[in-house]
Amino acid sequence: MQQNELIAPGEVWLVGAGPGDPDLLTRKAEKLIVAAEIVFYDALVGPGVLDLVPDGTEVVSVGKRSGRHSKAQESINDLLLVAAKAGKRVVRLKGGDPSVFGRSAEEMAYLAEEGIPVRICPGITTASAAAASGNASLTLRGVARGLTLVTAHLKAGQPLQLDWDVLARAGGTLGIYMGRAAASEISRSLIAAGRDPETPVMVAVNVSLPNERLIRGKLSALAFLVATISDEDPTLLLIGEAVAGFAQEHEVGKHLYCTTE
Repeated sequence: MQQNELIAPGEVWLVGAGPGDPDLLTRKAEKLIVAAEIVFYDALVGPGVLDLVPDGTEVVSVGKRSGRHSKAQESINDLLLVAAKAGKRVVRLKGGDPSVFGRSAEEMAYLAEEGIPVRICPGITTASAAAASGNASLTLRGVARGLTLVTAHLKAGQPLQLDWDVLARAGGTLGIYMGRAAASEISRSLIAAGRDPETPVMVAVNVSLPNERLIRGKLSALAFLVATISDEDPTLLLIGEAVAGFAQEHEVGKHLYCTTE
């Protein structure tokens, strides 16, 4: 099969770009990027991934960052529709995995209503990449029986509405995407709901990129741990006994920092 036959004219692929490192792309994702005639990409797509787009392929930024949306979701939907109706082979690159806080369902539903075929190519989500970088685990026999992923991303002025009683239960790992700005509230609410203030946390910044930072500490110090992180740096919070892992006792890699005891 030739590369361009992976995508039919007028078809849209939602492709997981992973956490940023192009070596963490799936082989299929790379093939789809090469086959596309037009690529729409998010702000969290790593520059090394974009370097894989062939010369001559149209590239459109539809980047979205917390508090600074360059394109409304409705506008992105319309751009995808126009490109597909023009008969182009369309790739929509999304950071991480399209089905983990990637609004894939919204784009699929919109395009499906217009008769546009849409398919998904999964990617490595940031929580998995962060755990790998920190030589930690998201689940651990006898310690963490489950994994819960939530997002702290909010529209301006809206309160953070999460079921803290459920999230505070021991026995699992909690991954919070886009949690930097709400770190103080997250720490306070989890502890108030019964989570041990000594629970290990790992703050993962710019996961898998050359400027990656992993900051370790405890839940009660979470607001302090994120204090030096810029608004521009994508940040994931991992909370739970399992994330302490091997690296809590053995410094692994130049990006690991242990800031609290």
